[in-house]
Amino acid sequence: MTSSPEIDQGEFVRALLDPDFPLPVALTATHGKPPLRRFAVYRNNVVFGLIDALSERFPVCLRLVGEEFFRAMAQRYVRVSQPRAPMLFEYGENFADFVAGFEPARELPYLPDVARLEYAMGRAYHAADATPLALDFVRSLPGDRLALATASFHPSTQVVPSNYPIVSIWRANMAPDPPQTVRLDNVEDALVVRPRLDVDAHVLPAGGSAFIETMMGGGTFGEALSAANQRGKDFDVTATLRMLLASEALTAINIEPEAGRLPQAAVAGTNFGA
Repeated sequence: MTSSPEIDQGEFVRALLDPDFPLPVALTATHGKPPLRRFAVYRNNVVFGLIDALSERFPVCLRLVGEEFFRAMAQRYVRVSQPRAPMLFEYGENFADFVAGFEPARELPYLPDVARLEYAMGRAYHAADATPLALDFVRSLPGDRLALATASFHPSTQVVPSNYPIVSIWRANMAPDPPQTVRLDNVEDALVVRPRLDVDAHVLPAGGSAFIETMMGGGTFGEALSAANQRGKDFDVTATLRMLLASEALTAINIEPEAGRLPQAAVAGTNFGA
């Protein structure tokens, strides 16, 4: 008795998502003839399920372009991007990059960054819990010993840089009433964090994204300050620190016993007493 040939999983998934791709040879051999009708039903169920998942993951993008346009765009994405994990809430990791190259969406240049923001918020929702840094501890920190300090961030914390007002666009289109007009010439880098139950997005001060990204990458306070000042001369370190504290994005600030001292100008402009 001969055993049935094994079905190549890669070919099976490709045929499942792309109707132009032929059915796996092993599937035909197993059933004697191509089970086209049954396979087509299964294909439609899977594709529509993935499109629905994208619709739930990117509700503002859907509202911006309309359901018909979004579902057509999502169907094209599904055909070229396979799920990498069994959890559907993780699907769409590179959806923003796809949107950036999707020619019919070129008239909305901010759409890819809005998709990045929405995906970041989905990741934040499912991130692990952690205890935010207590304000009393922050107030007791010696401001002249921060140059070599490092920070730990809540697992949900993410920065989404953009040349467009993505936070304002997101807020306007999440409201139940018709969205208000948003000025597209504003620039908004977003801080995404979910320290407790709700995910929120905050507009970072100019240079704030460079400051936070440097510290999240393991850089010191001094290195982050330098990176932010290189990004823009008007960087407000106090406003950025207050935002990090108010959003509860920080979980620890680590100061080495032999930490160096910040330049006096930087010390004078740093205020933890938010």
